[in-house]
Amino acid sequence: MNARPRGWPILAAAFAIVLVSFNLAATHGGGATREFQLRAESAEFWKLFSHDAKLETVATGFGFTEGPVWDASGFVYVSDEELNKIFRVYPDGHKEELISLGDPDGNTYDLSHKLLDCASVLRAVIRIDANGKYEVVADHFEGKRFNSPNDVVIGPDKAVYFTDPTLDLPPGQTQEIPFQGVYRVDSTGKVSLLTKELSQPNGLAFSPDGKRFYVDDSEQRNIRVYDFQADGSLQNGRIFGSEAGPPKGGVPDGMKVDGEGNLYVTGPEGIWVWDAEGKHLGTIVLPEQPANLAWGDADYGTLYITATKSVYKLRSKAHGFVPYLDARK
Repeated sequence: MNARPRGWPILAAAFAIVLVSFNLAATHGGGATREFQLRAESAEFWKLFSHDAKLETVATGFGFTEGPVWDASGFVYVSDEELNKIFRVYPDGHKEELISLGDPDGNTYDLSHKLLDCASVLRAVIRIDANGKYEVVADHFEGKRFNSPNDVVIGPDKAVYFTDPTLDLPPGQTQEIPFQGVYRVDSTGKVSLLTKELSQPNGLAFSPDGKRFYVDDSEQRNIRVYDFQADGSLQNGRIFGSEAGPPKGGVPDGMKVDGEGNLYVTGPEGIWVWDAEGKHLGTIVLPEQPANLAWGDADYGTLYITATKSVYKLRSKAHGFVPYLDARK
């Protein structure tokens, strides 16, 4: 494929206002400013964060941030859904464009250390090299175009897993698949539907032992958990937890897991922290509504958080489970 789709700057500009307005109102919550706070619901929360932990601003001045991925070279990949670009963001706040792309969303690395992006306007999952050239990983299921791939993760079986809600279906385009699914792409490029029972599937994650698969539903405002099978299929889906809140107050979106199996899920006011048994341990209240997060720094003990117009970082006592690193072993 071309390194940068020709004609996208004009098309992306036309889409930007509509897409971002929808994301902010329907998915990510409003733009009200809050004070950073670590709000414990259990004493267990303080095993994960110091009482005096400080939230740091890495960079600000974006349109709308999503899909952070930390790189060992010392930068964070960040999608900007309003500016329609993916950036490398450095510790001093410097931004370096990787690619111009209509409404990029969730990202991860693949096993060859290339960036996987959920490209909403392309209605595809794509692979991007360090020079900004991309190729399509998957864009159809049974001959029909995906809705708007949203978030992506590498599984313990080395396959690619992603969600496909209609949250960012490009204006004027038709939904071809009559449901919002969760999919698996194997090493041959074969696409398999895992479940279509969620209304608007969004963030997804695996447990460190590879036995559980989590996916949240932005419309239902809950998190589901499945038993992950050796063949890549899912069984025994059930509700893990709910993240209710006021209208436009933020909904379940991006999700990550630490090495002990605790879940960190965006939601009303910030990031909700859950233990593996479904107990809400506490909430990281953020100044801006977050959309996603990633583990970073040399020990993967820092949360990098994309929140509306900014990128933040927060040091943790925990250390992250990073699926694409684990799958290489």
